[in-house]
Amino acid sequence: MESNATTNENLNLYEKAENYAKTSLELIKLKTVLASADALSTVTSRIAVGAVVAFFTLFLNIGISLWLGKILGEYYYGFFIVALFYLIVAVVLHKTQHKLIKTPIGNMIVSSILKDSKN
Repeated sequence: MESNATTNENLNLYEKAENYAKTSLELIKLKTVLASADALSTVTSRIAVGAVVAFFTLFLNIGISLWLGKILGEYYYGFFIVALFYLIVAVVLHKTQHKLIKTPIGNMIVSSILKDSKN
């Protein structure tokens, strides 16, 4: 009789372990889907905002170039001045890319990962 009771307890324990494993796997799947959906929605919204900002910047630069060219007498002078401005910005960003770009983006990624692991 004892062997029958022990067998039932072992089966019950096995079923509980199996249910726990299935539930844990389902939880991991749901967390993965949540993290993926969050990342995709963030990227999509940033791309949309980035596209609008890019078009705004493009038209603003064309307008400034034409305005400067009109003031200077030749339209291409305005385009040269705007191009020179962006060359200076590119050199400054290249020299300070670690401090201005790499470190803040790395910190943002780490904090995002840590935020997800706390939930």
